[in-house]
Amino acid sequence: MSRIANSPIELPKGVEFTESNGAIRVKGSGGTLEMDLHPAVEVSLEEGVVSVRPLKDSDMAMAGTMRALIANMVHGVTDGFERKLNLVGVGYRAQVQGKKLNLQLGFSHPVDFEIPDGVTVETPSQTEVVVKGCSKQLVGQVAAEIRAFRPPEPYKGKGVRYADERVVMKEAKKA
Repeated sequence: MSRIANSPIELPKGVEFTESNGAIRVKGSGGTLEMDLHPAVEVSLEEGVVSVRPLKDSDMAMAGTMRALIANMVHGVTDGFERKLNLVGVGYRAQVQGKKLNLQLGFSHPVDFEIPDGVTVETPSQTEVVVKGCSKQLVGQVAAEIRAFRPPEPYKGKGVRYADERVVMKEAKKA
């Protein structure tokens, strides 16, 4: 059985942690994140170390989940998260225009994606998209929505894929 909840979370310098009325707030140089605390879990802060404990022994899994979420919040407000996407295909391009990401993905029309607050999107080249933010969930969700416009297909490999994604190619039909 995993004992993730037993390991404490050390707060780096410049990170403020507050817990009140079942809500957790983590504030750092990268921003501020808030989350509701599960009622089966208890959180305590002592000398820059956050500890998570279940109220009953049967709730150890939820305590581990909450500990991981709090650790991600601390990492997000200090270093942030990023997800890289690659566009593979002839004529596939991306460029940021204000608060919109303009994508050319082989459709007869361009795809405009509205960039939500709390996330920044950069295009270092025409075929690369970098999604950055302090919330791991929001960064992953935005990257997944961009990928969903044209997921990689298995015959030619064209589409939007994560930078670390490996597409298994299929063999074409033989006559």
